[in-house]
Amino acid sequence: MRFSPMPMHIPDGFLSTLVSVSIWIVSAVLVAVAILRTRRRLGERIVPLMGVLAAFLFAAQAINFPVAGGTSGHLLGAALVAILLGPWPSVLVLTAVVAVQGLLFQDGGLLAMGANILNMAILGSLGAAAVYRIALRLAGQSRAGRLASAFAAGWTSVVLGAVAVAIELALSGVSPVTLVLPAMAGVHMLIGLGEGMITAGAIAFLQKVRPDLLHAGEAGHGTRSGALVAGGLALALLLALFSPIASPFPDGLERVAGDLGFASRESAPLLQVLGDYTLPFVRNPAIATLLAVGVGTLVVFIVATLVGRLAVRFGHRRPGARPERPRAS
Repeated sequence: MRFSPMPMHIPDGFLSTLVSVSIWIVSAVLVAVAILRTRRRLGERIVPLMGVLAAFLFAAQAINFPVAGGTSGHLLGAALVAILLGPWPSVLVLTAVVAVQGLLFQDGGLLAMGANILNMAILGSLGAAAVYRIALRLAGQSRAGRLASAFAAGWTSVVLGAVAVAIELALSGVSPVTLVLPAMAGVHMLIGLGEGMITAGAIAFLQKVRPDLLHAGEAGHGTRSGALVAGGLALALLLALFSPIASPFPDGLERVAGDLGFASRESAPLLQVLGDYTLPFVRNPAIATLLAVGVGTLVVFIVATLVGRLAVRFGHRRPGARPERPRAS
């Protein structure tokens, strides 16, 4: 029986070196843009929320849920963060999550990390934000309209990333686009239904208990509430308790790789820290996974908080940068 979460991201070996390096350059440029845009949009008050959301996503992504055909999926969360904070801060939050997953737990290769950041953090966040805005105009600002828009944004973020992976695999010569694109899109359309429902459910919950957080991404608006940070981090650690019972079925990419015959291309990680979401010195596999995911949740919280703080402070110290105007009370 498997107690650790299934690998979620593109490993090294699936993409050619040329494609991986090219995407790394594109991702680095867009993450730099995200830092610049975040400093213009947000203030210090919102930084703790970035850390809390990153921790929540890390813990939630460790819980694979089964979908049809013996495949599992996991929460992406780009749509949820993009709705709450805006697309560019969401890029930074998801980048912190993907980076910790790859560097600390070897979930996704180092060479392929640029592609994982592009597919999940960048395309997921920007695509979800665009779909949410468009759907909101069509459906209206009512509660039902917001929930329908959140569902559409969540579904799109997953499918968009899957389509990008298929194109990257085809460009790498791994599998013809006529085979890999329908396979990736088909399974992730199903996974996207779960993403959409979770996103809409989270927005519905926040509308009732903390409607102010739905406007947290507006410039100058946010909270430094210690209770919010402590409660959010506690919720993330509570989610981590469920990581040992994640679905044992392969995730969408792993399933497609097996079906199309390129799973053997995966290469061993260049470094090994806490691979497979376990602690090597803990014998009980369930406890080893629980503790590893708990450690990862705290590390992601710290990393995302530091990234947000550096982005905001970089903007304040930049010569000629205009200070943020206070909002009227």
